[in-house]
Formats: sequence, structure tokens, C-alpha cells
Amino acid sequence: MSSSPTAGSAGTAATDDDGYSERYAAEHGRFVVVPASYVFLLRPGTDDPSRTEVLLQLRRGTGYMDDHWAAAAAGHVERGETAYDAARREALEEVGVSNLDLAFVTAMQRTRHDQPIDERIDFFFTARRWTGEPRIVEPTKCADLRWFALDALPDPVVPHERVVLTGLRDDSIDPYTSVGF
Repeated sequence: MSSSPTAGSAGTAATDDDGYSERYAAEHGRFVVVPASYVFLLRPGTDDPSRTEVLLQLRRGTGYMDDHWAAAAAGHVERGETAYDAARREALEEVGVSNLDLAFVTAMQRTRHDQPIDERIDFFFTARRWTGEPRIVEPTKCADLRWFALDALPDPVVPHERVVLTGLRDDSIDPYTSVGF
């Protein structure tokens, strides 16, 4: 099924299986914005409760930043879904937790001028409470799942996610961030 712009969607481009967004961008000279939601599960440190720990997954088999540590749960926002809904869905799909008490952290506008990619808008959340024990639900996309102190992150971490994690560690993250400009 193909989609087209609806009333009130001036300046936006919908994406579908028929390549509508690419045609729209080519015809109107505008880029396509791809939204994604990220969830950093946080807890007090097991060795030192004053040190915050974050749950990270080791990516594999995704074709993007494989062999890098990343948010335990993250993914694209689907059509008709809010960023909050996507965060909850991804947490259930990727680490098997639900009923997250989400706190909005930042919206990150992201681009790369050295190669033609869509523009990105990433919504970052934290959760300190949830239901269920985090576990690897998608073993073909996740090689490992571990807790790390925010002040002792592994290497490598997906670069734009490291920006947010550093801001969380330093309590210096702004509600709007950008990378690649």
C-alpha cells in the first residue's frame, strides 16, 4: 500500500515501501527525517550504590555499528506511534521489560555531511523502574548485555549515544542536542 502526504503535512515526507520519501525528497529538495527512540535502563551500582550503572547491549548482525556497545533498547519510531510508545515497545522487544517509568532526557538532531543519509531525530529516555528482568530477547542482534558504571563505559560505544551517556554522567545534558553539524 502506498501513502501520500496528508493535509497538514507540508514540509514532511512519509515513508513507505514504494519509495515515496525518496521521490518526495528528489522532487522538493527536502530531506527525510527518521525518528528513533532509545532507552537507557539505569540502576544504583551493585558495588557502590552512589555510582549509577547503565545496561548496554553489544550490537551484532544489524549492519550498523556492529561490535559497539549501545542502549539496551532502541529502534525506529513506527508510523502512528509516539516516541514514548516506541521506547516502551523496543524495551519489551529487545530486553523483555515492560511498565517502564520513562524520563525524557534529550532530543538529538543528527546528520553526516560526508555521506548521503537521512536526517535523524533521536529521542533519548532513561528508566529507573520497570517490570521484568532484562535479558537478551534478540540473540541475532545482540551478542551481550551488561551493566556498566556511567563513569566506566566500555569501548567502543556508538558515538552519538556516548554523547548522551557522558551528559548523563556529568549531569550536563541539554533537552536538545545535535551531532554531525
